[in-house]
Amino acid sequence: MSDNPLREGLSHVRVPEPCVLVIFGATGDLTHRKLIPALYHLAARGLMPPYFAVVGVARRPKTTEEFRAEMRKAVESEDEVERALWDRFEQSLFYHVSEFTDTSGYQKLKQLLEKLDREQGTAGNRLYYLATAPDQFEVVAAQLQQAGLNKGGGWQRLVVEKPFGVDLASARELNKKLRRVFAEKDLYRIDHYLGKETVQNIMVFRFANAIFEPLWNEQHIDHVQITVNEILGMEGRGKFYEQVGAMRDMVQNHMMQLLSLTAMEPPVALDPEAIRDEKVKVLRNIRPLSDDDIKTSVVRAQYSAGSLGGEEVPGFLEEPNVSPESGTETFLAMRLRIDNIRWAGVPFYLRHGKRLPRYGTEIAIQFKSGPQVLFNRNQPVEVPPNALVIRIQPDEGIAFRIDTKVPGPEMRINAVKMDFRYGQVYGHESPEAYERLLLDAMAGDPTLFIRGDETEESWLLFDRILKAWEQQKGAPLPQYAAGERGPEAADALMERDGRAWRRI
Repeated sequence: MSDNPLREGLSHVRVPEPCVLVIFGATGDLTHRKLIPALYHLAARGLMPPYFAVVGVARRPKTTEEFRAEMRKAVESEDEVERALWDRFEQSLFYHVSEFTDTSGYQKLKQLLEKLDREQGTAGNRLYYLATAPDQFEVVAAQLQQAGLNKGGGWQRLVVEKPFGVDLASARELNKKLRRVFAEKDLYRIDHYLGKETVQNIMVFRFANAIFEPLWNEQHIDHVQITVNEILGMEGRGKFYEQVGAMRDMVQNHMMQLLSLTAMEPPVALDPEAIRDEKVKVLRNIRPLSDDDIKTSVVRAQYSAGSLGGEEVPGFLEEPNVSPESGTETFLAMRLRIDNIRWAGVPFYLRHGKRLPRYGTEIAIQFKSGPQVLFNRNQPVEVPPNALVIRIQPDEGIAFRIDTKVPGPEMRINAVKMDFRYGQVYGHESPEAYERLLLDAMAGDPTLFIRGDETEESWLLFDRILKAWEQQKGAPLPQYAAGERGPEAADALMERDGRAWRRI
């Protein structure tokens, strides 16, 4: 047996028990593009439970046969469908018509689920998935409770998509209401970033490789950059995006998850609660931002019209369903500090924006420069600092920049990359994030899901920013042209610290 508790269970896979997955919002984009394709791929890999059913719930009238045909088209748009496999898979798909507020609809749903238990052998185990608008979360949960669908002979779990509230107060209220219906252990708050293979690999990389963890601290690391760049604009989501902005859509949730996994202490074991405990500790140790900090350490902006990929694109205020006076940010950069022994004095820089020139998500660990004495004795020689880059997307992998001598009589130093790519090493691309997350939810493993106190701790930080922004309401935001790297103020934020953003 290994003397490292973190190595225990690294290859452990929990096999899901028979169950029914009930998807509320089954006619929506998430079900078509992500959930059903993920389930089909799991079935193709032989990872689904032996007895299983999916019930799609939505208000649009249609038959089960029509639902199955639509789901086949959805899967075919993403991947090639094996006919024999699909013929078997679609027999587990069912459709139920109901308004989310219709009490009688839930009673009929209960009857359908009991029938499936008898016919499909699903043993009363139910996984309810809220692929709905956020304002329906509490409605559906309350109706499930009223119909008695939150308890029964097997287990019942609830999967909730982000956003988990729009501020601290709403997040607390949502947690409170959901816990009235389901115990915290049965609440699975899903953040699809945590299902990405490279994100899961952060812990293995840090704690299974003895050479890196001793360097993972303020003595050796100069700063950390977490970047999520998007080239897309609104893509028909103007009305939704205007309500959330870059902070609520990406930074408060996805990027804070990347930060907490990067900065967390080693958990005592690969146990869901032990891992989530350490993530919460990171969030609690982030230094609160004062009003002055928000002015100097937080940059927000909007994209204006510009050129991207040789094509002229409109500015945010010109997008459909966006108010010409909108004060919603499409770009956010900020500097955070973690007040603990490991990270004292190490700034964490977060950057996210839309309509940027390159698409990519990465975590960059910038190490401190080594002593230059040996190389400066005769004449100054620039020695670039080492950098470790974890690429989340695209081209998932890890690159380590080291310094080497350029061949020749002169002492010239050049940075080169040691580059690991998942596709090259393992011969195939990583599975979709939803495949892993759905499998874990069915198996009852909450490791890659967000605990209630984690959502509230994250909102505690950003609530202060929201209140400061509220006082500036009506003031126009700085602009950056689509296709540019962001506003000048973001570069100035780094330059004041004697640093610069990495180019994606």
